[in-house]
Amino acid sequence: MDAPTEKFVAFEADDTTSMRGCGLAHLTWVGVDKEELRQRLMMPEYIRLAMRDCIKRKDTTAIPDHLLLPGGAVADMAPHAPMVVFINPKSGGRHGPVLKERLQQLMSEEQVFDLTEVKPSEFVQYGLTCLEKVAGEGDECAKECRARLRIMVAGGDGTVGWVLGCLGELNKDGTLPIPPVGVIPLGTGNDLSRSFGWGGSFPFAWRIAVKRTLHRASMGPVARLDSWKILVSMPSGEVVDPPYSLKPAEENELDQTLDAGVDAPPVAKSYEGVFYNYLSIGMDAQVAYGFHHLRNTKPYLAQGPISNKLIYSGFSCTQGWFCTPFASDPGLRGLRNILKIHIKKVNCSEWEEIAVPKNVRSVVALNLESYGSGSHPWGNLKPDYLEKRGFVEAHCDDGLIEIFAFKHGWHASFVMTELISAKHIAQAAAVRFELRGGDWKDAFLQMDGEPWKQPMSTDYSTFVEIKKVPFQSLMINGV
Repeated sequence: MDAPTEKFVAFEADDTTSMRGCGLAHLTWVGVDKEELRQRLMMPEYIRLAMRDCIKRKDTTAIPDHLLLPGGAVADMAPHAPMVVFINPKSGGRHGPVLKERLQQLMSEEQVFDLTEVKPSEFVQYGLTCLEKVAGEGDECAKECRARLRIMVAGGDGTVGWVLGCLGELNKDGTLPIPPVGVIPLGTGNDLSRSFGWGGSFPFAWRIAVKRTLHRASMGPVARLDSWKILVSMPSGEVVDPPYSLKPAEENELDQTLDAGVDAPPVAKSYEGVFYNYLSIGMDAQVAYGFHHLRNTKPYLAQGPISNKLIYSGFSCTQGWFCTPFASDPGLRGLRNILKIHIKKVNCSEWEEIAVPKNVRSVVALNLESYGSGSHPWGNLKPDYLEKRGFVEAHCDDGLIEIFAFKHGWHASFVMTELISAKHIAQAAAVRFELRGGDWKDAFLQMDGEPWKQPMSTDYSTFVEIKKVPFQSLMINGV
């Protein structure tokens, strides 16, 4: 264990700096030792124990008296930046167990949650509710802890999205403020992490990096991130291996201003979810589906980001993303055969059909600038091109989503290395994809790195509708 006097150099961001999600903050050098960091992050013991007890019992109706401080507490007892960390031990190279131990040393055992043991929804429902209940009984320290709370997520983009989705439920109940979220990148792509200054991977010297990351998280300014709701309306069957972020919906809430006509099934089954980075349809999702299936059945093969990318590349070749010609198999032909796209432009109530380009095998709806481990497929478009196409400069908090396409694996490779831009299709405030079967019995989709197999019908269409969530997510900017 490090000595309390151990020093490291960290960045401190000016809290008053106004920035976009991908902007730069004003930085100054500051030295912080381990004990000072602990005091900055750790909540008083009675609050930690009360929250842990409520989460364990899944009940906040009766908090044991021995876990509460008699007479309440004053605000001065609250730490500067009370923090909770969620760890996904399955992400990346499975660094979760050792990282969890290190975080507990720097903070406290009760403020670090293994996502295989405590789901973020349970923390929101029971942990935060407990904190609010203690604050409501006149405890000023608990009140300040709730107001200042920050959350870090150690995992990949999918894990970060899971936590953001659970926190987003607080908006529906008017439970404010929403704690902002920072990232310890343990995933393969880590595009959310890159977009907000947390880097593309966790450093080799991770023990020191943990302290630096927590300090930056305690000081970093808060940025905003658009969230996008997806609704899948299908005629029959079940989604195969749906990601945890895609749940059965009680009602079919497709926008009725666009008539689905005879293609709409008489009885539809619906799923819904939220994504923050991207949604894609086609061959890239099919490759991701195969990779995830292998990783889940043979986890010993996934030992880190490098091995993950090698396995992923192997799947790309075997699935025909690079090497199989279109004509060799009807199932590998372009998406134009099965896909229609309608969009709504900003400040427009009418849907507009957009042509699907020929021979594209993957269509992506992208919210962030970063995609596919740090690439910029939309590109830095020149003002005259933006004006010609009716586009605006893309940002992650502008209420717009960018839609582009890949023709095949080689095209995608050139785009990812930024030799060329992807095939631009549209920029929209809402999107509806319509999928219709035929030679294709299934389509493959993925959102934020979580793929699934989507059954299709030859008689009726499957609709995938994307609309902006009314509220934005809050992110801690790590730059």
